[in-house]
Amino acid sequence: MDGPNPLKVAWNIFRVLNTTKKPNPTGIGAVDHSQLAEILEVLAHGDLAAVAAREEHLTAYIAKMSTVDPDTLSRDEALAFWLNLYNAGALRLAAEAERSGIESVLRVPGGFDRGIVEVAGEELSLDAIEHGKTRRFGDPRIHGALVCGSVSCPTLRRNPYSGDGLDGVLNEQMSQFLSQGAAIADGDDGLKLSRVFLWYGSDFVRPQRMPTFLPASKKAALGAINEWIPDDLSGRTKVSFQPYHWGLRCSVA
Repeated sequence: MDGPNPLKVAWNIFRVLNTTKKPNPTGIGAVDHSQLAEILEVLAHGDLAAVAAREEHLTAYIAKMSTVDPDTLSRDEALAFWLNLYNAGALRLAAEAERSGIESVLRVPGGFDRGIVEVAGEELSLDAIEHGKTRRFGDPRIHGALVCGSVSCPTLRRNPYSGDGLDGVLNEQMSQFLSQGAAIADGDDGLKLSRVFLWYGSDFVRPQRMPTFLPASKKAALGAINEWIPDDLSGRTKVSFQPYHWGLRCSVA
């Protein structure tokens, strides 16, 4: 199926950046994400239908996160907080689509731009959490960690993100995303990358400017993600981009 309208996406990002406060974590606190861990375990042993049957548990977790002020956390704990909150919201959206017999999260009215949670006085949508919060941390590896409830998005981890060891975990996520289909061989010297690296390649090339809008060249994007490319695909120089499959799916690696 067709993806979201690019002009609408650009407008939503622009609007979010002008209405959402930039994260400013300066504390030392941490957050208990064990409720989310229970849902991830359900998904690891089942499917979206099993998650949909426990949708109230996701709602309870999201409600619990609304009591946290993420600016009282350390930087890594705050980034982990936003990654987990986004993924919980996306998983709940996918569960809603599953329960309603809808073939894609894109078919759920307002799925990404409706408010899902109030955090520190801000009513936030999935778009606001992604573009207004997580991307403002200046770490492009988030694009290997955020899920959207679709076939082509990264897989979830079995455990929620935590500030402890986050750097290594995000590197693992990027390597896993690329090795599980986000980078595939194309002829003798070609490499087909996930469309994520077309949409957000400039985040990898210019992370200090995240969220970025100007597109990156194929060569620059490939160079920026080279350290996570599987060894058997390294050295390829001709880059193209795969179609993005928006069919409904969430899975745990």
